[in-house]
Amino acid sequence: MIAYDIPFNRAYTTGNEVTYIQQAMQQGHISGDGPFTRRCQAQLEQITTAHRALLTTSCTHALEMAALLLEIKPGDEVIVPSFTFVSTVNAFALRGAQPVFIDIRPDTLNLDENLLAEKITPRTRAIVVVHYAGVGCEMDAIGQIASRHDLPIVEDNAHGLFGLYKGRPLGSFGALATQSFHETKNISCGEGGALLINHPALVERAEIIREKGTDRSRFFRGQVDKYTWTDIGSSYVLSDLLAAFLWAQLEARQEIQRRRQRIWETYDRELSGWASRAGVQRPTIPSHCTQPYHIYYLLMPSLEARQRLIEHLKSRRILSVFHYLPLHLSRMGKRFGGQPGDAPVTEDISDRLLRLPLYAGLQPEEQQRVLEAITAFTP
Repeated sequence: MIAYDIPFNRAYTTGNEVTYIQQAMQQGHISGDGPFTRRCQAQLEQITTAHRALLTTSCTHALEMAALLLEIKPGDEVIVPSFTFVSTVNAFALRGAQPVFIDIRPDTLNLDENLLAEKITPRTRAIVVVHYAGVGCEMDAIGQIASRHDLPIVEDNAHGLFGLYKGRPLGSFGALATQSFHETKNISCGEGGALLINHPALVERAEIIREKGTDRSRFFRGQVDKYTWTDIGSSYVLSDLLAAFLWAQLEARQEIQRRRQRIWETYDRELSGWASRAGVQRPTIPSHCTQPYHIYYLLMPSLEARQRLIEHLKSRRILSVFHYLPLHLSRMGKRFGGQPGDAPVTEDISDRLLRLPLYAGLQPEEQQRVLEAITAFTP
């Protein structure tokens, strides 16, 4: 196994994570919904303007909560991009839904809003959008179509914390949105997530579903004298130990974002000439979108060129990685009717996309090594 000098990702810590974890231990509240959880949730509500933010054990679990809240049932259809992580689809498939895969735009790699209307049928119950690399989908057009058909939008905003679409925070457009705090995300606690609730009528039931189907949250607020089983649910509450880690990251969000912006912009500037000569496509950021500098990717001319560049970087002990495989062509996707050619842009992009190392602790001299290795490569 190769020991990489420059990994694709390296967890970044601010210095206060252990201090806050110790504080949580000393305060004697290390299970969920403690002081650090409340701080994080309030901060997320401020950042995203969500009506309510609830920390969860993962973004996957936040998506599962969304499917429960929308009362997705067997036979329902949910429109979802094929170019996404499996959790985006699994959350709804677990409820018996039929995923309806939609292709992506070749520029932003987001759901192609021009294909959306034709995917809607009388059985459609939700539209799931994924803001790839934290670049906003075309939410004006998507919102108009959803409104016309009275369909809720769920935003998988795993990449998009701090991203904006026309000045408005990503995560604020759907009835529900989800966040990820996985180790690879800008802000992390190792494993964790959040459900953002923008429809006030869904808040109370979301609290119940998150607390194993009980009204435990109301009990702790003194609204009932005992709590009991009132609905379906599961254990989706994040430990306050992880919330303490997350709070240290949220406190340092401006520094983390400043570092990531410097790295992203250096890649984009220094690779522009090489990419133009080599026929390589760099990320497209529409002028009306503000990105959170989550991913820097290259679209190589071919699958063969991408694989050669991965090996070229590997020979210099630098790890670069590809990304999503088309879900409609996976074993499960085919069980839902997926076939080659259903999403041609997704199929093409998946073969050619390459992600470069990008983490807050990446040092300028390390990034320079990456840049020198890439610009020495001929596709």
